[in-house]
Amino acid sequence: MRLPSGCRRLLLAPRLGVAAGQRRWNTSAFMPEAAGFEGVSSRAALQDFSVSNSERFWAAVARGRLSWISPFHTVRDCDLIRGKIHWFEGGKLNVSVNCLDRHVHTCPERVALIWERDERGSEVKYTYRELLEMTCRLGNLLRRRGVKRGDCVTIYMPPCPLAVASMLACARIGAAHNVVFAGFSAEALSERIRDAQSSTVITVNQGVRGGRLIELKKTVDEAVQSCPDVQQVFVAMRTENPVAMTARDVAMEEEMSKEDVVCEPAAMNSEDVLFLLYTSGSTGKPKGLVHTQAGYLLYASLTHRYVFGYHDGDVFGCVADVGWITGHSYCVYGPLANGGTTVLFESTPIYPDPGRYWDMVERLRINQFYGAPTAIRLLLKYGDDWVKKYDRSSLKTLGSVGEPINTEAWEWYHRVVGDGRCPVVDTWWQTETGGICIAPKPSEPDADILPGMAMRPFFGIKPVLMDTEGKELTSNNTSGALCIAQPWPGMARTIHNDHQRFIETYCQPYPGYFFTGDGAHRTADGYYQITGRLDDVINVSGHRIGTAEIEDVVNQCSDVAESAVVGISHDIKGQGGRALYPRRETGQKPQSTNLCLSSGVYAFVVLKASTHMKEEDLRRQLNDTVSKKIAKYACPDFIQVILRPGDWRSETRGCFLGLTCDFSALCSQFAKRLPKTRSGKIMRRVLRKVVERDLDGLGDLSTLDDPTAIQEIIQGHRESCGDKQ
Repeated sequence: MRLPSGCRRLLLAPRLGVAAGQRRWNTSAFMPEAAGFEGVSSRAALQDFSVSNSERFWAAVARGRLSWISPFHTVRDCDLIRGKIHWFEGGKLNVSVNCLDRHVHTCPERVALIWERDERGSEVKYTYRELLEMTCRLGNLLRRRGVKRGDCVTIYMPPCPLAVASMLACARIGAAHNVVFAGFSAEALSERIRDAQSSTVITVNQGVRGGRLIELKKTVDEAVQSCPDVQQVFVAMRTENPVAMTARDVAMEEEMSKEDVVCEPAAMNSEDVLFLLYTSGSTGKPKGLVHTQAGYLLYASLTHRYVFGYHDGDVFGCVADVGWITGHSYCVYGPLANGGTTVLFESTPIYPDPGRYWDMVERLRINQFYGAPTAIRLLLKYGDDWVKKYDRSSLKTLGSVGEPINTEAWEWYHRVVGDGRCPVVDTWWQTETGGICIAPKPSEPDADILPGMAMRPFFGIKPVLMDTEGKELTSNNTSGALCIAQPWPGMARTIHNDHQRFIETYCQPYPGYFFTGDGAHRTADGYYQITGRLDDVINVSGHRIGTAEIEDVVNQCSDVAESAVVGISHDIKGQGGRALYPRRETGQKPQSTNLCLSSGVYAFVVLKASTHMKEEDLRRQLNDTVSKKIAKYACPDFIQVILRPGDWRSETRGCFLGLTCDFSALCSQFAKRLPKTRSGKIMRRVLRKVVERDLDGLGDLSTLDDPTAIQEIIQGHRESCGDKQ
């Protein structure tokens, strides 16, 4: 099978590593538990052992890394065909004890949280002792107000210490938590409250982000009007501005001050629910994914320690919101389980200026920085000076999360932000996986790191590629549907109140395997490169190509800030025929899939603010570049330029036909930006529906960061390109 051009470029790219001749990897020093694993003397051998001796590996690290109230008697009882996933049965523990108490016993004054407030230079630090006291007071308050084991508390708060304490307080008393990103609309919030069956909500009076006040309490007030089960709303004060309080509202800090600083932790079973987290589905309502106690905590802590090379005394800077799985695993549970110092970032990458991240790195002496490709591409547009202005010598590891990072952004991140000395770990994982599954690290000291590639499976993870007939592809230099061949402790257990949907989405497409919904390429060297969502794979004139690969090439054009590519039906080139893989939530088996994949390529392109290129020249450059680096058949059939208000090109608004022999056309429209989720992912499925004029099929839009973005895209498409396809 032909190696995709993106992979060819990466394999020819400079490799990063430690000079040959360094001493071999000391496995037992790296992972003490490995000292008892016979014949394990390298990272590769440890990876093999963790997969071939899965129960023994996970039993050893679970006993060594978690504090148990009662030991487990069964390591694993799983059946992926039935969606049955049980780990460490018989064991009892408390997650908050593992994240707080055991560290307070040894290092009570170690900084646990650094709250990087929206107001630059006003960070606040909390020690493990202080965080434990805050958690205990809130746990006692929740208990006194009737929250009991098995309840689910909805948390609607920005990144702040009280949000972390709320999560840990729920874990301490045995209640599950349902953190909803503090930017969702009242309708989206109410839907999640109802589905989670929450009677208690925790929020703040106002949020502060990018210098703006966000009326979170008002949003909650509106949301709970359609949530008859909500009995009480705890309100903390982020600002000094008073808000209207009702009979169900509780002044949180005032009531917490009346509580004792000691709260008896509940002894929780390993498979009791720790939290729900909602993620949007391609169809239907959002999915409430369920994560449980021991397995999730173990996996979050292990990946945090080994993917990022975290050591005691380091400052870990993950800039994700606590409302997302990245915030759960790598702002809260992973770092705190490891006794680390973690940063909570409340602001935006460009407030008050594009140097915000790097000023924070200098002030807080951050050692590991973990961010999203969207933010990296945004900051790249502002140039190198905003980065080089600040001292970043504390940085040891850079991380990328959320979607595949394009080569240009990866190289800028490594060369400019990391001064060419920090490894970049491009991590692949999902809300469903609980933690990182594929990343360049951990590895031997002299191991390769290739730009824009996730590369290596984490311990206990066995990725496989599947063909269109549902058979495993065993050779290298091949592409297919990415599945995971055996269960791991951090994976989600079910979808709340809908286990059948869980089975149909993740277990039925490839029976016996966990179906991720992503496609991947395995190189000749056995490394994995994520090629994007499988329902973003386009069949063009009989050729299969992932939209992520086209985007990577388009983004390399000097005038392009970012892009989104979708597949569409094309009157000239014809329909795409049979889909090559099942869509994520159909539940269909691969051999019976009969979904239409579009065969045209439609590119939405956002230009850099500094460019003065004419649209016709842009179209020519993009087509030439894609034709050269991938193939002529991959050239966009339509290129829609997103113009910001006030852009000099706005005077030429309209549809530039510019037809070439492959029927390319270029359209211009007014819009602020591409529609994205609040975690920074471009909503390509929504763009596809707009292009197909299926506005009734837009699906779940609750994760949109700015709802006006999609409305502008719709309006611009109607006016500029609606009759040109």
